[in-house]
Amino acid sequence: MEGPWVEKYRPQTLDEVVGQEHIVKRLKKYTNEQSMPNLMFSGPAGVGKTTTALALAKSVLGEYWKNNFLELNASDARGIDTVRNQIKNFCKLKPMGAPFRIIFLDEVDNMTKDAQHALRREMEMYTKTSSFILSCNYPSKIIDPIQSRCAIFRFAPIKKEDITTRLEYICNEENFGYTDEGISTIVYFTEGDMRKSVNILQSAATEGEEVTEDAVYDVISKSKPQDINNMVTAALSGDFMKARDLLRETMILQGTSGEDMVVQIYQDVTKRATEGRMDSNVYINLVEYIAETDFRIREGANPRIQLEALLAKFL
Repeated sequence: MEGPWVEKYRPQTLDEVVGQEHIVKRLKKYTNEQSMPNLMFSGPAGVGKTTTALALAKSVLGEYWKNNFLELNASDARGIDTVRNQIKNFCKLKPMGAPFRIIFLDEVDNMTKDAQHALRREMEMYTKTSSFILSCNYPSKIIDPIQSRCAIFRFAPIKKEDITTRLEYICNEENFGYTDEGISTIVYFTEGDMRKSVNILQSAATEGEEVTEDAVYDVISKSKPQDINNMVTAALSGDFMKARDLLRETMILQGTSGEDMVVQIYQDVTKRATEGRMDSNVYINLVEYIAETDFRIREGANPRIQLEALLAKFL
C-alpha cells in the first residue's frame, strides 16, 4: 500500500466524481463555456467538495491549471491579512494560458467576519480576471453579500450504493479481498462520508488478507448493531441488570466510547420507530433522554454512569 488510498483514488476529472451527478452535470456547462461565476459548495464532510473543485479547475484551466489556481484552507488562513495579501496579490496577476484564475477557499465558514467582508470586496474588484470557489460545511456562517455573489451547490451525503461500488473498485485495484458484510459495515457507520469510508477500508485492509466485518469493527472501535439492539431490548423489557451487563461488555471489552454509544442507541431507537416497532410517544420521550445524556457526556460527565442512567429511564 503506497500512501493514503483517499489521495491515491481521489477523482481527477468531473466524470470520476462519485455520487454528485446533478452537480457535475451543471458544472460541465462551465467547462464547455470556458467561463464560470463565483461558486459556493456546501455540505457535510467527505462528500466531494474539494475533489469537485480541483476537478473543475483542471477542466476549465487546462494544462496550465497549477499556475492559475490558488488553494487556501480558511481554517489556517482565516484572518483579514490573508485576503489583503495572498488573495489580492494572486488576483492582480494576469492569467497564464487560461481564460481566468481560480481561487479555492476551503472551510470558508471558519473565516472571521472582517475577513469575509474583505473577501467580498476582492470578489467585486477582480470579476474579469478571477473566479472564486468557496467550500463550507455551514453556509449560514457566511455573510449574505458573499452568498448573493455565488452560485450555490449543495452536496448531499453520498448514497450507499455509490460508496459500496467505489470501495469494491478500490479493493479490486489493490488486489485485496473483501466480504459483502465488511463493505456494508463500513457504509453503515460512515453515513455518506466517502473520505471516511476509504480511510476505514485502508485501515481494515491491514488487519488480514481481506476486509471482513470483524476487521472493520476492530478498526472503528464501535459496537455491532445487534449488541446495541440486545441491550436496548433488555432495557425496554425491564431487565436493567442484563442491559447494564451488556453495556459494560460493550464499553470495556469492545472499547466503544460514550459518545459513540449514545449515537448507536439513538440509531437503534430510531430504527424501531420508523419500522413501527415502537410507539411514537415512547420514541419522543426516549429521544429527549438520549439528548440529555449526550449533552452531559460532552460536558465531561462520566460516560458509563450517564449511560446506565439512560438505560434506567428506558424501563
